[in-house]
Amino acid sequence: MSATPVDDVEDTQDERLSLPSEMTALLAVLPLGWAAQLIATDLSALRAAAGVLALGLIAVIGILLTRALPFLRLPSVAWVSLVGIVASLPMLPWGEAVVGVVGEIDFLALSVPCLAFAGLAISRREVAIAKTSGWKLLVVGVLVLIGTFIGSALIADVTLPLLE
Repeated sequence: MSATPVDDVEDTQDERLSLPSEMTALLAVLPLGWAAQLIATDLSALRAAAGVLALGLIAVIGILLTRALPFLRLPSVAWVSLVGIVASLPMLPWGEAVVGVVGEIDFLALSVPCLAFAGLAISRREVAIAKTSGWKLLVVGVLVLIGTFIGSALIADVTLPLLE
């Protein structure tokens, strides 16, 4: 049995950024997110900075929880989401303040630098898989995107009239 190019690339499942690298990446994204807020919204520089810094603090806490509680096997994105949810609960004393600071942030504009970094973070294994799959991967990707779009449109078509 011969090895495929995918088998030759060492398994990247255990590849993980070190905590300093992860924090450096977050520090690189925050100013880009702040600049995107200034372009996309009418927020003052100070209000945009407060919102982006609050989101950055939520991200830091989520990342630290991921490192502190590895036995729960939740990815960082889950911990960051949970911290964000808890931070904005109205029954907590700081909930309204968090919502007030973060509520004006344009998350679509904020996602641009994050998605740019995510696009750059392709491992050697993923490149090897793409090379061996070739045009089939492209066809499947396009069909998945079309199916997702049509599925979302159908769900919206059914549920939005219920809200009226």
